[in-house]
Amino acid sequence: MKKKILFVCLGNICRSPLAHGIAEKISLENNFSLEVDSAGTSNWHVGEAPCDHSITIATRHDVDISQQQSRTITKKDITHYDYVVAMDKQNKEDMEAFGFKNVHLLGDFAEYNGEDVPDPYFFTGASVLDGFEKVYSMIQLCVKDFIIKGKNGSL
Repeated sequence: MKKKILFVCLGNICRSPLAHGIAEKISLENNFSLEVDSAGTSNWHVGEAPCDHSITIATRHDVDISQQQSRTITKKDITHYDYVVAMDKQNKEDMEAFGFKNVHLLGDFAEYNGEDVPDPYFFTGASVLDGFEKVYSMIQLCVKDFIIKGKNGSL
């Protein structure tokens, strides 16, 4: 039976699309039967593609997120998805308040000990893409850990 995972952030244009794309890539490479999607808790960017910086960073890692479109969580999602994975604690609280069960914090996986996946726009560094690269690396490690651990027991 195909397990269904929904990755969630605020606007669904940077963090959750990256997690969505990474999870699809891991699923394909390992021949896992997963349905993956992403959504936002806000409706600020509905219908938009992921931001250019996320598309650029994903492409550098052979992940194509360019065809994704931002959407907002729906009541139907509550019963459709087996797992909801929030990018930060506020998203997790929002999802639980909306009625979702089985909500996970992505930063609970890999070595991040419950850290929020930060919004890449708030990183400082040599360039804006530095922040996106750091966020991509964190998401990639956490998504891989979530899926692999899940395939060995919970997914």
